[in-house]
Amino acid sequence: MCSVAGKLGIGSAQTLRKWVRQAEVDAGARPGTSTAESAEMRRLRAEVRELKRANEILRAASIFFVAELDRPRRSS
Repeated sequence: MCSVAGKLGIGSAQTLRKWVRQAEVDAGARPGTSTAESAEMRRLRAEVRELKRANEILRAASIFFVAELDRPRRSS
């Protein structure tokens, strides 16, 4: 690993080892989370964050509008 990492210009053998392990996971030869699964999880987490943010905005807006409806009207 050290000599291959050096020949490829990779900083450390540990980096190359991690890449090989991930390639084995992606190929199904080793258990673990594949690159595609990790990307999907990141995408879904971002979507959940955005949906939670949108829900908070909608909740605040509904509270505002309920308060406006409960406020007594002045007649002109």
